[in-house]
Amino acid sequence: MPADRAALGAFLRSRRDDMTPARAGIAPFPGPRRVPGLRKEELAVLAGLSPDHYSRLEQGRQHTVTEEVLEALSRALQLDDIERAHLRDLAAPSKRRRNPDPGSVRVPQRAEPGMLRLITALDHVPALLLGRRFEVLARNTLLTAVLGTPMEPGSSFVGWLFLDPDARERIANWADFAAATVGAMRYEVGRHPDDRRLTAQVADLRRRDPDFARWWDHHGVTFRTSVTKLIAHPTAGPLAFGIESVVSPHDPDQLLVVYTVQPDSQTARVLPMLTGWGAEQAHSTHTNTES
Repeated sequence: MPADRAALGAFLRSRRDDMTPARAGIAPFPGPRRVPGLRKEELAVLAGLSPDHYSRLEQGRQHTVTEEVLEALSRALQLDDIERAHLRDLAAPSKRRRNPDPGSVRVPQRAEPGMLRLITALDHVPALLLGRRFEVLARNTLLTAVLGTPMEPGSSFVGWLFLDPDARERIANWADFAAATVGAMRYEVGRHPDDRRLTAQVADLRRRDPDFARWWDHHGVTFRTSVTKLIAHPTAGPLAFGIESVVSPHDPDQLLVVYTVQPDSQTARVLPMLTGWGAEQAHSTHTNTES
């Protein structure tokens, strides 16, 4: 079975398992039920498809999928906008294969100049620029002071999030934030199914971290632009940020992540202190390097 069709079938099956007859607004078909989710036949009826047609889709044996069928399945499964986009990515990845495999491109991705200027202007709040595969392209000193890690350009933000024990201690709501990150990675894999380095990164994280593997196998997808991040800072105490993400207009594979704060909040009051601490740390590191 082609890998793209296997991914399509797995996503459909996962959404069907999460959809109960009551939520779908139908009476359960008669007979014993082995799972709480919809049966294939129930979903086929909801989507206006024959049971055989739907079975071929879920088993990866249907090579072409029309827009009408995708829309019918999206309605029947009550998919949100991100899930609908992901379903279309999985159903028609061949359209993207006219482009070179991004996994074969070894030229390092460089931070877009306009995004670097934004990070410089945003020196009063933590800011981070991520590239394809969630590698760090740039960050300001306040970001490193808040997260307690150098987060050097070229390092993997997702690797730090899942493989560094300090990340789980520093981020008070780590599970919520990490689960959303896994969903964002799955969304990117759907957009770039031929990116071998991205799929290798996913395979490595699945092997090394059971939480990542569990969330990945659930097939949830996200592309959140606004999430809350709670930080347990050892010096400044509890901090609360609203995370806002902006895609570069010149390079859609670059994402500027800004940690916003509520005016007059405790977090807003202590950030200037952390700004000074971060500058001192950066100066100390630079001095030691020159020695």
